[in-house]
Amino acid sequence: MKDGPAAQVLALEHTPQRGTDAVRSALESAGLAVRACRMWAGDPVPDTPDGAAALVVLGGPADAQEDLSGSAEVLALVRAALEAEVPLLAVGQGAHLLAVAAGGKTLRVTGPGIGCGGVRRSTAADPVFTGFPAQPAVPHRHRHRDTIELPARAVLLASCDRDPAQAFRIGGSAWGVRWCTVGEDERVDASEFVEPATAAPARLAGHCAGVSTRFAALVAARAVRTATRTYFTPRAATWEERFAADNPAYAAAVARMGLRPGLRALDVGCGSGRALPALRAEVGERGLVLGVDVTPAMLTAGAAHARHARLLLADAGRLPLSAGAVDGVFSAGLINHVPDPAAALAEWARVTAPSGVLLLFHPSGRAERAARHGRPLDPDDPLAEEKLRPALEAAGWRLDCYEDARHHFLARAVRGGG
Repeated sequence: MKDGPAAQVLALEHTPQRGTDAVRSALESAGLAVRACRMWAGDPVPDTPDGAAALVVLGGPADAQEDLSGSAEVLALVRAALEAEVPLLAVGQGAHLLAVAAGGKTLRVTGPGIGCGGVRRSTAADPVFTGFPAQPAVPHRHRHRDTIELPARAVLLASCDRDPAQAFRIGGSAWGVRWCTVGEDERVDASEFVEPATAAPARLAGHCAGVSTRFAALVAARAVRTATRTYFTPRAATWEERFAADNPAYAAAVARMGLRPGLRALDVGCGSGRALPALRAEVGERGLVLGVDVTPAMLTAGAAHARHARLLLADAGRLPLSAGAVDGVFSAGLINHVPDPAAALAEWARVTAPSGVLLLFHPSGRAERAARHGRPLDPDDPLAEEKLRPALEAAGWRLDCYEDARHHFLARAVRGGG
């Protein structure tokens, strides 16, 4: 696919920030653009994370109770990011917002929390905190000693005696880190901390840079998948209703696969599952139907079709199936949206038995779709016959039918030339 603009990371700033250059530098070094939402200057908080490859939530000088009382928009955005599994890094009081958005609580305890103290790294495996020291001394800046009661689904990554939730992960895409840079104007009670507040940040900087670098790498690697999820998640609940008129066309396309009772069929990028009943009708009760999609909300929306198929949450380019596991692969409207169409075709060939069939379908032809979006046909479109045929052959498929009609697109290929 052609190179496009850099994937964009949205950074929410409650106040003019200090000490965030390492995060921004790591993101930009990974080829990601950073767009700041300067809440302190009146920038509106977006309703959804649409278009964002990641979300960074930074804290401010107020205590957590004050932050949370005016952060309904931020909490709504964080919840939407969690639902769509958008990579998210929440720092300082931003970690409180993440915890509360995920179902946790902010608690007030006695005593100040300004200075430096040691924390203990947990033994939990984590892609972002890999390599972080077991017992770093980190700066704290919690004037009124707010702490977090984590939700049940959180994974604790670092803790200390005074503040048990210093770093944590929610699901597989969101991280909260409570420590932050302590300003020179902050008073430090040396009796309460293991070392002066000015000593630890220099030592910690390299480790925090590593966290930022690993987070940025994860964001870059997931950018295409994140874009898919942020687009489909808010639309999943009404997707089936909006496109119900296409169901007969899907059934007719599935019939063109030539499947027989007892065979194994896969719908890759199944969405809300409109092709699953037709696939079940073709292979019968003795056959196997699998539906794979990368967006959890779409699989939830397709639960009505679950009786027809086993639903799997997975990336279309890395299927959790053994070689030759299915006899037919159906895919509607997906190949244009995978980061590497050639690799996807090869992966689908890997999981298909010899002489198995692949059917690529869309209920609109290429010209009709281009006109709908106000653009000409793309010469680099992977579905153009001069592009698709050699890509299929290189992946181990033989194209035996190609139809780019006004009201539908259909390409049928056979595995291994059988």
